[in-house]
Amino acid sequence: MSRKKARIGAMQSLYAMEANDDFSEHNLELFLENNNFLGDELDYINRVIPDLLSNIDKIDSTIQKNLKGWTMARLAKVDRQILRIAVYEFLFKDDIPPEVSINEAVEIARLYSTEESPKFINGILGSIYRSF
Repeated sequence: MSRKKARIGAMQSLYAMEANDDFSEHNLELFLENNNFLGDELDYINRVIPDLLSNIDKIDSTIQKNLKGWTMARLAKVDRQILRIAVYEFLFKDDIPPEVSINEAVEIARLYSTEESPKFINGILGSIYRSF
């Protein structure tokens, strides 16, 4: 499995859900039908997205506490989804070292977000990690 591809898929599905203001299981199914993910990648997305959505208030609260001079609504949609996945992994995935989640989030930001985003995301996730 490419965990990076799975995380990218999770980020893209969350982005699509937020863009459509539809966080339903049906919307996740549509996303997966229209994209090509392999077995373990598909399993990751199918496990993470519903669990993340059921814990989104706690995840968003954790992120918001570490945003200095920012609000969740002010974040770029891509950055918001990248942060949500990494913080979800911090809080709910004991089998993934936080350093790995941070590194993957920064790498995904390099691919999909602005030039400033990797440093911004690294700073926020580092602050969250140190607060545990």
